[in-house]
Amino acid sequence: MDRRLCSVFGAGALALGLACASADAAAQSLQRATVRHGSVEVPVEIARPDGRGPWPAVLYIHAKRGYEDVDRTHVQALARDGFLVMAPDWLAANMIERWPDRHVPESEDDVEAALAALRAHPDACRQPAGIVAKSRGPYFAIRLAAKRPQDVGPIVAWYGHFQNPNAPEPQQLFSVAPEVRQIRSPVLMLIGDADLELRRMVNGRAFYLLSERGVPVELQMYPMARRAFDFRPDQSPEEKMATTHANRREREWLRRWMALDAQGRCTGAAARAP
Repeated sequence: MDRRLCSVFGAGALALGLACASADAAAQSLQRATVRHGSVEVPVEIARPDGRGPWPAVLYIHAKRGYEDVDRTHVQALARDGFLVMAPDWLAANMIERWPDRHVPESEDDVEAALAALRAHPDACRQPAGIVAKSRGPYFAIRLAAKRPQDVGPIVAWYGHFQNPNAPEPQQLFSVAPEVRQIRSPVLMLIGDADLELRRMVNGRAFYLLSERGVPVELQMYPMARRAFDFRPDQSPEEKMATTHANRREREWLRRWMALDAQGRCTGAAARAP
């Protein structure tokens, strides 16, 4: 297996390092590395488009089930679409067991460190990064967008959390996370109409609140699609069509709000790497 030397980055108050672990010479140069902040090393995978950069950057945030092959497939598909993608494993960084019922705030630092490293990557365009996030991942995304608005561009949320998973039950039922009242990032919500009722309700409330504030937002509801419709082992024909449609919408949303050209490349000053 090919082994490569990675660069070392610094970003703001975070001391960040990328240390290569291994690289797969197969599709889209999928590369394993680590991002360091303080004493913590966060495993990440990086996928690059073919050819020479710079490329528009996308942070991929996995669900609470963990970072799996279905995520790698998605990351590689984004790279084929022309995006430089970094995917941190926020469970592994803190040795969190799969499917945690509660949110672990320390994991937010790991995802933030990956965002900072991605923004400083020598092949990344000089513009805010897009975020593609699944299930609990969108909660990380809105937290980052509120904390670092200068670094976060459009968000694509697949059946996402828009409330703190640790919030009391009444807040889960009747409100959304306060960050929804702060962020300016364009948000595309992708969810099935057969998803859990509470998740659909919170997505709906977030949609109306963002729309009322003038934030670009769209909610794409897929008929007959359940939670995780894009990779279920018992995926129905309707869910397969929903997946194809959602992937197309994801690409269009990122390209539109990152102001990319017809070839999906950055334009103007953003096209110059740091």
